[in-house]
Amino acid sequence: MNQRESEFEFIKGLTAELSSRNLVFPTSLKATMKIRQVLDDPDMPVDQVARIISTEPVLSAQILMLSNTPMFNRSSKKIEELKLAVSLLGFGVVRNIAISVGMKQLKDQQDHAVKSDQMEGLWTRSMRVAALSFVIARNRTKLSADKAMVAGLLHDIGKFYILSRANQYQGLFSSDAALWDLVDQWHTDIGAAILESWEVSEDIRLAVMDRKRTDLPEHSRPTLTDVVAAADFLDASFVKQSLDDLSEFPVPLKNLGLDKKETEILMSETRHEMAQILKVIA
Repeated sequence: MNQRESEFEFIKGLTAELSSRNLVFPTSLKATMKIRQVLDDPDMPVDQVARIISTEPVLSAQILMLSNTPMFNRSSKKIEELKLAVSLLGFGVVRNIAISVGMKQLKDQQDHAVKSDQMEGLWTRSMRVAALSFVIARNRTKLSADKAMVAGLLHDIGKFYILSRANQYQGLFSSDAALWDLVDQWHTDIGAAILESWEVSEDIRLAVMDRKRTDLPEHSRPTLTDVVAAADFLDASFVKQSLDDLSEFPVPLKNLGLDKKETEILMSETRHEMAQILKVIA
């Protein structure tokens, strides 16, 4: 089979998975996302949540570790029970940890793959956009910062999936450019299917799917889409701690009241906050 035929088979496989909603994820990620769904029920008893979380050892360890950091545990008493850890952190924080652990599990499949560096870069950027979404939502809107973080975490989930599946076709793509052409073409549809299968709330789904739209409306009440679009757009500037490369401020930033001066203030005042959030989710 030549390369063109192999690429066609890969695309045909993606199409079949997309149409059937039979998306292929590692077992550990499926378990983690089921835990996330449980956490969407605010009336779920904490002890029952703790029992469900205990079935996923990586997530359990991450939650216990976080509950014993100075950011959350201001006492000298070490927390060793999941129930106490979940109570201390709250469902919102635990839900975000579950998603970030799941994303890392998907990324870690690539440890021995040719494209592992690409997956690592994608994961790292998703963590930054999530943290930045949290900071923007909390500092510039009345929206849920936890929900903004979820949307930021998931904003490139379609790209994650395609890179993960491409690992099953070693040597298929002649160049990185050929692979990314396919990623750019398919990641939106794949991302939509993933968010639907995970029963992600409509506002998060719209934020993830619409963040790149160039026709977003101007309004005085910022939306979750504005937050994620702004975080995605400003990520490079926050990494460089400079706005020198920015020649425009698109509609989502304007909706958030972010001009160059306000963005510089946000960048300066939230540097420590960003670092703390990244420690939590990455």
